Amino acid sequence: MSTREWVPVEQRWFGLDRRTFKAGFSALAIALLLIYGWQGLNAAIPWHNEIRAGQVLDLGDGATAVPPVGWQLEQGTLVGGAGASATSLQVLLAQGGATIELIGAAYDGSAAAFLDQVHRSQGSPPGVTAARGSLTTDSGLVGVVESGSGPSGDGVDVAFKMGTGDAVDTAPALLVRVRTASGQFEHYEDQVGAMLRSITPGAAR
Repeated sequence: MSTREWVPVEQRWFGLDRRTFKAGFSALAIALLLIYGWQGLNAAIPWHNEIRAGQVLDLGDGATAVPPVGWQLEQGTLVGGAGASATSLQVLLAQGGATIELIGAAYDGSAAAFLDQVHRSQGSPPGVTAARGSLTTDSGLVGVVESGSGPSGDGVDVAFKMGTGDAVDTAPALLVRVRTASGQFEHYEDQVGAMLRSITPGAAR
């Protein structure tokens, strides 16, 4: 063995050259990213962005909602942050096995028609679906509610048009999608209901 090939004992670990580990780990991380993608990488990183009392979600165009305290904000923007778009909104809150998604989109038509379109393209809440109902927020927005429950989980979908009066049909649409494990929605019902009632349109709407 030449002197160039010899590795000092203090630089070896289990017979391997420790100087090559950094490059090896970097290559492994890149390979895992290519195989599993960003979703896999995100799943491996714990979230620590817990909602605190007084924090408010930015829903775009001045619209807001008050998220439940103690939930993790995994995606989305708080008021005072970078800002949000009402027509491309993506918010995700999680707590235990429950999630709340808020999805904004441009849509001309009623909240009921928007919910129909969502269910045609993405499916209805899981299990047996209850008859549709309505929900009125503290600010006067009227949402269309559809819920379901079954072995695969519990779900509630609520569709809003983020405007009132003559502007309602052309206002952005908002879908609130709640999912929990089967039989678990009742544990989160009060928190979800409070957040839904807190949804407020922008001043211009």
